[in-house]
Amino acid sequence: MNIVNMMWAGGSPYMSIHKVHQQVLSQAGADARISNWLLLGGELCHGRGPTRVWHMPQRALKGKHLWRLLRPWLRLRLHRALKGAEADVILLDGLGVARLVLPVLQHLPEVRAKVLFHGMTRLTPRDVSLLNRLPAERLSIAAVSHTLARSLEQDIGRPVQTLRMAFDPQAFTRPLLSRERAREALALPQTGGPILGAVGRLVESKGFEMLIEAFAKAMEHQPGMQLAMVGDGPLRTSLQARIDELGLTDSVHLCGHHDELQQLYRAFDWLLVPSRAEGLGLVVQEAVMADVPVVCSDLPVFREQLQESGCYLPVGDVEAWGCEIARCDVPRALAVAARQRQTLAPEAAWQAFCNGAHSLLRG
Repeated sequence: MNIVNMMWAGGSPYMSIHKVHQQVLSQAGADARISNWLLLGGELCHGRGPTRVWHMPQRALKGKHLWRLLRPWLRLRLHRALKGAEADVILLDGLGVARLVLPVLQHLPEVRAKVLFHGMTRLTPRDVSLLNRLPAERLSIAAVSHTLARSLEQDIGRPVQTLRMAFDPQAFTRPLLSRERAREALALPQTGGPILGAVGRLVESKGFEMLIEAFAKAMEHQPGMQLAMVGDGPLRTSLQARIDELGLTDSVHLCGHHDELQQLYRAFDWLLVPSRAEGLGLVVQEAVMADVPVVCSDLPVFREQLQESGCYLPVGDVEAWGCEIARCDVPRALAVAARQRQTLAPEAAWQAFCNGAHSLLRG
């Protein structure tokens, strides 16, 4: 079976998407030949098989204004390439890629498409028509959470498979660094107080501006705490400025992007996830599998994973977050982490994911 893994772009902003696709493709079987195509460019963060970088114009891909006149030419290039690759299956990264590629399949009846949605997407009537144009035996749609799958089913009017991302527990745990080594890798101070972590792109949807304000309030009650924010993005400068204004320069650390983030979770006593919206939120699973307890926004995708063991706070509520952060001491962390791991059930989740990924690719 020849599989083309077609994604929007490469680089650290797309790392979580690459990670999900890598896990799906790990269930393709040893006989599968996999190639990765990045439409915009960049580097593949995770993947199996060779990578082709297309460098397509972003405006043409999105079909805006006069740039949409280039789309037939782009589709002709893809048609020729898919035919040359003798593709049997193409795994498409969400709606943006599907909009460009699915019309090509009208002329490639031997190719089956799998569209994987990673987050909430506003579907237009034209999108719904596009997704319903191919029959079920040629087009499968999947989503990374049950919450997202049910929402898409209502919008599209056809079945959407839940393919909740999971990790092989043994493979994930093996490379984890110890607390001391992880803190050294992040250049964090060795203090007696708890070190709280926050992981993700420094963008508005992650809620890190609010988190800094809440941490400042918590410091009034527990001044020995440290906050390490791992990730990079366009808000870095403004976040650092606010940290300095609040006098938190020695307590809040912007650690930047780290390629080997999965190894570093044990640097934290607690993980804080103040997201305003998420398709799944892989960091919740990663932290729990590293035996780090999680405090997160009250979002359906987080309740889906942690159920009654989760600690959920209102989105954007500085006062509520400040009060809860002040309670994040080290003695309570172990018990909360154990409850959350039991709920997540990593072994069962991994088996369900393997079965679902195999079904998606082979179906």
